[in-house]
Amino acid sequence: MNRVKIVRYSPWLVHFNTGACNGCDIEVLAALTPLYDPERFGVKLSPSIRHGDILVVTGAVTKKAAERLKRLYDQMPNPKYVIAVGACANSGGVFAKSYSVVGGADKVIPVDIYVPGCPPRPEAILDAIIKLLKKAGGEGIEQRASTSS
Repeated sequence: MNRVKIVRYSPWLVHFNTGACNGCDIEVLAALTPLYDPERFGVKLSPSIRHGDILVVTGAVTKKAAERLKRLYDQMPNPKYVIAVGACANSGGVFAKSYSVVGGADKVIPVDIYVPGCPPRPEAILDAIIKLLKKAGGEGIEQRASTSS
């Protein structure tokens, strides 16, 4: 079984805050609670970047965090995916013009899915994860999404 098939059935998330107000971080963690039950799709939080499949980035990317973000991305096994959560991770948000901000996550690493909002709702974050898994070739995800609704 190749890694893409494994990822679509049991994706492990790694969350990285690049310099945010923590509003999006709270919503990411809320999306991982039993209330939204991401485990029905096999989604779990990874204990290590080296085991992660999906990197969830929150916050405007600061100059200091840009190097760390790139290093983390490089340490992830292939195939790897990135979700930018919130206005700051998408474009720099209200901090975009700051001297210490590079911009959104896509200024440093490739981003697969953007979740808009300040902060986005947990449902939107979970929806982005499901869309990403479908994009990665997960017909099994579609089946689970329709049976668990």
